[in-house]
Amino acid sequence: MTPVARLSWLAILTAVSLVPPAAAYSRDGARKAMVARIKASVHGASPDADNAELARVLAVMARVPREAFVPTAERKQAFADLSQQIGEGQTISAPSMVAVMTAAARLPLHANVLDVGTGSGYQAAVLGRLADHVASIEILPDIAAAARDRLAKLGFGNVEVRAGDGYAGWPERAPFDAIIVAAGSDKVPQPLLDQLKVGGRLVMPIGPTWASEQLLVLTKAAPGVTTRCSLGWTMFVPLTGRGARDDRVRGGMYDLSTPMCFAAPVIAPMFVPAKEPRHSKRGIALAPAYR
Repeated sequence: MTPVARLSWLAILTAVSLVPPAAAYSRDGARKAMVARIKASVHGASPDADNAELARVLAVMARVPREAFVPTAERKQAFADLSQQIGEGQTISAPSMVAVMTAAARLPLHANVLDVGTGSGYQAAVLGRLADHVASIEILPDIAAAARDRLAKLGFGNVEVRAGDGYAGWPERAPFDAIIVAAGSDKVPQPLLDQLKVGGRLVMPIGPTWASEQLLVLTKAAPGVTTRCSLGWTMFVPLTGRGARDDRVRGGMYDLSTPMCFAAPVIAPMFVPAKEPRHSKRGIALAPAYR
């Protein structure tokens, strides 16, 4: 082979080695498409919610590998705007819910954030690319251990995961600039409000029953003083432990007195048949049944 031919082949081989595999193109393209759908959905619901904070969150979500946080058998649907089961009756939240909740937290620079309900770790991973430190609590020990290992392997060194009851928060890591709770209750746990900085935001689904929840954003105006607004109707997996609702309560109306955070609600649940009954003896769940 002549020197010129040898150089030509070397150039071809080098170029081929720089081309990522089709799977990489597929994943990157799927994440970008997912982000575009979320932006369009939020804009269609309430254009004023399609703001700079949402854009900041979506830019991060375009880079975080959501497919790594869902079970292997579910990865074909990793980028669909649906919650997906991760085991033990728990789910990973729909990507639009993660985006809306994270944007609503309005994280400042160098934020210290508490994530209650780690699940597979996807919400914590998104927060980890926006904050300096994320403290994440999961009540189920096996789920917590799996999330801790997954986040470490993926390089999220600023995310700390422990097993425990999220009702009590994480006093040793407080105060927090923002708290995101991915499980519903009839009231906001007082320890979480105590651990929130003045000016900080707590985002959590609240309602007297699962069917009457709305996603609230509480801002701590001063010690013991909060303001609140609603992002819309939702249905999450229930908070367990000390913050669990009384299962004997069957009634409860959606609270119409809470003002909207934007001109219109930006979220709403969709009904689909459940593979595993999570909230009803009839085996009906929601997608997203956010977590």
